[in-house]
Amino acid sequence: MRIYKLLILFFVSGALLSLRAQSTLKTGTTASQSLKIGVGARAVGMGGAFTASSGDITSLYWNPAGIAGINSNEAVFNHINWVADIGYDYVAAATPVAGLGTLGAFVSVLSTDDMPVRTIERPEGTGENFNYGSFVAGLSYARPLTDNFSVGFNFKYVNEKIWNMSANGFAIDAGVLYRIPILNEFRIAASISNFGTKMKLEGRDILEIKQVGTNLINTEVDLDEFDLPLMFRFGVSADAIKSQTHRLTLEADAIHPNDHTEYLNAGSEYSWNETFFIRAGYKSLFEKDTEQGLTLGAGINYRLIEALKIKIDYAYEDFGRLKNVHYFSVGINF
Repeated sequence: MRIYKLLILFFVSGALLSLRAQSTLKTGTTASQSLKIGVGARAVGMGGAFTASSGDITSLYWNPAGIAGINSNEAVFNHINWVADIGYDYVAAATPVAGLGTLGAFVSVLSTDDMPVRTIERPEGTGENFNYGSFVAGLSYARPLTDNFSVGFNFKYVNEKIWNMSANGFAIDAGVLYRIPILNEFRIAASISNFGTKMKLEGRDILEIKQVGTNLINTEVDLDEFDLPLMFRFGVSADAIKSQTHRLTLEADAIHPNDHTEYLNAGSEYSWNETFFIRAGYKSLFEKDTEQGLTLGAGINYRLIEALKIKIDYAYEDFGRLKNVHYFSVGINF
């Protein structure tokens, strides 16, 4: 029983130490920013406060320990109309295996439309086009160590590309979740996301031809390496109301990123008969210079047949001067 206490202490201590270590703002110093885009309309509708949630497949993103609560095969497709006409898609599946735990896999793709290549000499465009994209694929594993304590891990490959250059990296996520039988059910959780290698762009766009006297010399621009966006999350969740018909869940997360200031996410979900859902939350409280804020959401779970349930969720996020973002998720349990 002592192991879960040690693991929780490790996660909390790591977050606190990193808080003390960061003395300057490091905005724009990490690669693969798509790893910071939240997944799942349910989670986003609750303000991104989802670390202490259990039994939802989108916990793969927020805290992989949460999928230990899945008791049937589950899959989800998530689409986001991101800012600046950027598209982001995420698909995941998970299955519980008796005596082993829960196994999962996920893929995310971020893409942009083609954009004209512009130079100082040709500001209207050179006639060429470029685009930006990222790709993440991973495998997950989670299991309960006791009736109330679960752990989970993600192992993922990260690729980022722009025009004729790309960068590759590998990372792991790890999380813990502990249930306390008070207030219907009270949950405490912590997770570390994107702990991994540095990323460095490589490709033919870093090659240059310089003239030295009468000679032409091929040179290669030496680019910097960048860390992945490491994030520490600590969350609490409670079912303030829980009956056969009604449930009201309240959640709050404290987040420490390695490239910006700390902030809080808070959210709530009201459920009627575990069929219809209304959600509200607020993201990035106390974060410096944030454009994120109010989130709203709704969802429906509908059982087509005894062995097949469909989940449809939508979320809206106010993005300040960047207007708003819409999230759509479709999931199945079978």
